Amino acid sequence: MIWLLERGVFDTGDEFADAAARADHRVIQWDDDWLTNGRWPPHDGEKVAFRGSLGNAVFVHESTDWKPGSWCDAHAFHCSSWYPQVSDWLLHQAWRILPTDEFVANPDPILAELGVKDECFVRPDSPLKPFSGRVLARDAISLDALDHGFYFDEADIPIVVAPVREVDREWRFVVVDQKVVAGCAYEATSRSGTTEASTAKAKDLASSIASSLKAPADVYVLDICESDGLLFLLELNPFGGADLYRCDASEVIAAIAGYFTD
Repeated sequence: MIWLLERGVFDTGDEFADAAARADHRVIQWDDDWLTNGRWPPHDGEKVAFRGSLGNAVFVHESTDWKPGSWCDAHAFHCSSWYPQVSDWLLHQAWRILPTDEFVANPDPILAELGVKDECFVRPDSPLKPFSGRVLARDAISLDALDHGFYFDEADIPIVVAPVREVDREWRFVVVDQKVVAGCAYEATSRSGTTEASTAKAKDLASSIASSLKAPADVYVLDICESDGLLFLLELNPFGGADLYRCDASEVIAAIAGYFTD
């Protein structure tokens, strides 16, 4: 198997590359020049997988014939595509998805429907995350508050609006063929993995969701969080553009190779 890995995107990038090399896979560093000169690395029919930035992961999925590629069908990872399937597990028990400009122009009916008075949580519907999810006070709701004109120019991109929930702990799990194959706790502020060992209950929930969900891809990452002492599904993300934190890279690579070569 060939791994095309974009350097500098993930803190654990070298660890993943080393694990792939130990598994006797070929590792090739991604080169952005390929996007303009078209000199793609030959693969002679070998399986080719990509990990790196989300933009390049989408390009690989949409514009190359590499298989399995990047597992980054952006539409399948939109919240609007999978939220309805997981309502029993989802952190956001109440939510609305609507165009940004519609919400900004008249937020009060939406907030009232959600039972929100002072603050709400807002994130993009898209997994490509044109802006980061954030808490907004009612009197601060505006396009500028969502970085319009800086990270995105379209005023009508779909967003998720939900009540604010406090999140105490988070875990990331890698799912291959609807099975959890690796996982770890992570610290959300620093976006780094932790050595916390208490992942059993979170893994049990992740496994239940992964086995029940219509998967957005054969391989993806699934995040579980703890809020008010209970565990919930936080979000799904494309594997090709997601950090693995402290997930065991060797276990992930072995599971992917086994699935795609069996």
